[in-house]
Amino acid sequence: MTELSEGRLRVALVGTGAIAHAHAQVLARDPLAEVVAVADPNPAVRDAFADEYAVPGRYDGLDQLLDAETVDVVHLCTPPGLHKDQAITALRSGAHVVCEKPPVLSLKDLDDVLEVAREVGREYAVVFQQRTGTAVGHVQRLLADGTLGRPLVGVCHTLWYRRQEDYYAVPWRGKWATEGGGPLLGLGIHQLDLLGFLLGEWAEVDARAFRLDRDVETEDTSTAVIRFANGAIVSVLTTALAPRQVSYVRVDTTLGTVEVEHLYGHDARSWRLTPAPDVTGGEAPDAPESWTLPTDDEPSGHAPLLRAVYGALRAGEPLPAVAADPHRSLELVTAIYASASLGRPVTQADLAAGSELRDGFLHGIEDRRPMRTR
Repeated sequence: MTELSEGRLRVALVGTGAIAHAHAQVLARDPLAEVVAVADPNPAVRDAFADEYAVPGRYDGLDQLLDAETVDVVHLCTPPGLHKDQAITALRSGAHVVCEKPPVLSLKDLDDVLEVAREVGREYAVVFQQRTGTAVGHVQRLLADGTLGRPLVGVCHTLWYRRQEDYYAVPWRGKWATEGGGPLLGLGIHQLDLLGFLLGEWAEVDARAFRLDRDVETEDTSTAVIRFANGAIVSVLTTALAPRQVSYVRVDTTLGTVEVEHLYGHDARSWRLTPAPDVTGGEAPDAPESWTLPTDDEPSGHAPLLRAVYGALRAGEPLPAVAADPHRSLELVTAIYASASLGRPVTQADLAAGSELRDGFLHGIEDRRPMRTR
């Protein structure tokens, strides 16, 4: 990758909805980054956003922005159905791209975007911020080097609540063509990505998907059992129907239990490491000193992710682990939808290069909504 020129990086944000504020707030604290332009087809939302962050360039769309501005980095904070074409356009203009999840709507689309990025020598970083934070980095290293033992079983829950009358009133949500999927893709992918970051590559998925209550094209609930390459078996539940919301990942190993419970972000207080009785000799469950979470705690979020990404871009280095390899979480989503549709387990071999399953998500949704009466 070509090293960026010295000085302030010129940045553009495409899409000025809620998530764009998380990007703008982090960039405002970076003395070597300057947001010079925004694009959004809604002038009222765009101009209010630009006024709040003192952004001079204001455009209806990405093409107009790139015709008028020279930028080093483009952030895509737009609906998922737009990501592929916008990413390719921005990359071919010479900019690096930072894209909100989900990166695109199929593995084939992701292959295409990354091929363009390699061709033009630019980076495509995807925002999976649950990988970030001091605590998760510490736990990931303990699992990777065997300090916590061999992973055996686990749980991955995304139990969130999204109402029909506001969340799904947004025109592009709940539709295959524009959102790409339901809670599995739009919400649960965060926890799936964290799970994969902790446990590594997956081997097999057996899943079902349901429409239980919401009036949408996609599922509103899904279940899956994932077998990882290391042998661990994890139960996954993702829904938009849970009034008491929680995000929960648990891994039980030969030496103990790792848990993180939060909602939209975690820090050291969100994590708990419990040693097995064999480790403590059956006495008070004090964990080994090496398990102790770091005291210089930084929460997960956009700040550590964008700091790491921008550090790599400025140095001309490959993307850091917190932003690299978006394939794994999108593979898991694809495998869950495919397994639910095909009625059988799906393996890594099913998603190999050239497979039709890479072209998009199969829509095998069991509609279990009760008959409505007035």
